[in-house]
Amino acid sequence: MPPRPSARLKTARLKSSPRRRSDFPPRLSSGYLVRDAHRAFQRLLERRIAAYGVTRGQWYFLRVLWNADGLSQRELSARVGMMEPTTAVALRSMERARLIRRRRGNDDRRKVRVFLTKRAKRLRDALLTVARGITEEAERGIGARDLACFRRVLHRMTANLDRIEN
Repeated sequence: MPPRPSARLKTARLKSSPRRRSDFPPRLSSGYLVRDAHRAFQRLLERRIAAYGVTRGQWYFLRVLWNADGLSQRELSARVGMMEPTTAVALRSMERARLIRRRRGNDDRRKVRVFLTKRAKRLRDALLTVARGITEEAERGIGARDLACFRRVLHRMTANLDRIEN
């Protein structure tokens, strides 16, 4: 008895397909490529901000606080995307480095608010210039239209994944 038509099609597809469905090389994985690029950005940023006495872990908190000084520790954890115990450890190191100070909230004594010191505020322009420079180096040779498309695609992917997660 000859094979059913659907079985013949399936066999033909498998033979004509250059890759099996289970193959998934890193060069075809958006997640892998984004992670690889992110790690390259992080390594370079970490090396360049070290000259200012700032660690990569501190950088994430500074970025948020430069835009919203005085957040509660919980709000800061959420915005940086770190667990609260990790945030508490990072903030202790930032206090020792004289980058932040923590104060109990006037409205709610249970809340601890995080404020930048003058030193951290003075570092803002220099460190953002470093970050901007790294981005410019990464984007060298890429056209403005391609970069705009790239950003739209990344925003869409993030929104898609956030929608699935929620």
